[in-house]
Amino acid sequence: MRKILLSIVFICNAVFARAEQVTIAALGDSLTQGYGLAQGEGLVPQLEKWLSDQGAEVTLINAGVSGDTSAGGAARVDWTLTPDVDGMIVTLGGNDLLRGIDPAVTRSNLETILQAAEEAGVEVLLIGMEAPGNFGVAYKEQFESNYAELADAYGTLFIPSFLGGLAGDGADPASLGAYMQADGIHPNAQGVSRIVAAIGPEVLMLIEQSSTD
Repeated sequence: MRKILLSIVFICNAVFARAEQVTIAALGDSLTQGYGLAQGEGLVPQLEKWLSDQGAEVTLINAGVSGDTSAGGAARVDWTLTPDVDGMIVTLGGNDLLRGIDPAVTRSNLETILQAAEEAGVEVLLIGMEAPGNFGVAYKEQFESNYAELADAYGTLFIPSFLGGLAGDGADPASLGAYMQADGIHPNAQGVSRIVAAIGPEVLMLIEQSSTD
């Protein structure tokens, strides 16, 4: 009888462990925060719904601050990584590009964020940004390579471009206007939906990694 009871307890504990809610913080700027979009249309609510539809038990925290640079993210990462946070999505650098910040500075700030996550035992999905060509080829190459190199150095999950999911396979770049707000910088609700579909599978992997730590 004792063995049977122990077996029941073990099975129940295993079930509860699998069902335990995972908490993911999305650290970013206006692209994460949901600038210009109605409640429920931004990245975090759309992504949370997409993940729920896939059967994931997850709570997403919107840690996006409109106008934030990588320096801002580095400054607030410690209080973003509360004890209940199991994983973190990092999407920063867009405002660094708009201000022409030295890629070496952006890299240092991103590394500060990844180091904080590593020390906290929090898994990370790092999402990169594509630099425009107006600062020159060298700037573009250095800026974009920062993300891949840091992801490799810290063993994080990695997506090269936040906006990469907008185009889709074989899409005409000229058609992307249909997925952007009037400012040409922020995606509209339909654009966010395409981005969510593109990054969603990697976020599922982040949830899986975060739930096994």
